[in-house]
Amino acid sequence: MILEETNDISLIRKVDCIRLPVSDLEDGLKFYRDSLGHRLKWRTESAAGLQLPENDAELVIHTEPEDPETDLLVDSAEVAAKRFVDAGGTVVVGPFDIQIGKCVIVKDPWDNKLVLLDISKGALITDSEGNVIGNEDIIDPT
Repeated sequence: MILEETNDISLIRKVDCIRLPVSDLEDGLKFYRDSLGHRLKWRTESAAGLQLPENDAELVIHTEPEDPETDLLVDSAEVAAKRFVDAGGTVVVGPFDIQIGKCVIVKDPWDNKLVLLDISKGALITDSEGNVIGNEDIIDPT
């Protein structure tokens, strides 16, 4: 289901995660989980999501060769891309599929890059060890 976003509703809903590259995932977990105390929420072969304790945003460490970024949650990445362009921004990449939904990378008129994503495919489901095993089912209320 794509929720329609209108001008009287804020485009960005909340911070979804802060993504930080690490050279080795196990070393990153030793630092952020074991030494700094962030609880592991989920992990894949190349990334791990760690809990930020006073909200539901995550600290995501990953081994992909990308710069640090802040991912922002929107209701629909496709609708957000159109609204962003209509407001004077540009689409850099996307929208494209990600495991939990769709993502679009945009730039505002001052050349600030923003990563906007939705969870249209459902949040991650993990096993007892935090390994990702699938996605939650999305219930369409219509």
